[in-house]
Amino acid sequence: MYEALKALHLACVFASGAGFLARGALMLADSPLLQARWVRIAPHVIDTVLLAAAIAMAMLARLSPIAHPWLAAKIAGLLAYIVLGAIALRRGRTKRIRVAALLAAVMMFGYIVGTALQRDPLWLLRTG
Repeated sequence: MYEALKALHLACVFASGAGFLARGALMLADSPLLQARWVRIAPHVIDTVLLAAAIAMAMLARLSPIAHPWLAAKIAGLLAYIVLGAIALRRGRTKRIRVAALLAAVMMFGYIVGTALQRDPLWLLRTG
């Protein structure tokens, strides 16, 4: 069961990241497609499945963010990514703010993935 959840989670991570980059490109191009209903709804569906799989895996593996700092860092990173993504795609008042938030969100996404792979919240400081 754990392996199936992990495969689902990883597929959703890929879909979520690719979708975010695609929506970022639409924002940069000032495309009206960014306002299409399916473009606004699909990420919520994907991210809900991603989060549900993550919670189920953590429960099966008996992982707690209190006992595992890397998991707490992923959760904190996810919250930052959500805020930055909202600024990048909707809330940023100027294109410059949206672009800066987009870049920061992409970096945060990379940090979250790296933290998951390394199981170390300080992995960036330890790599050469």
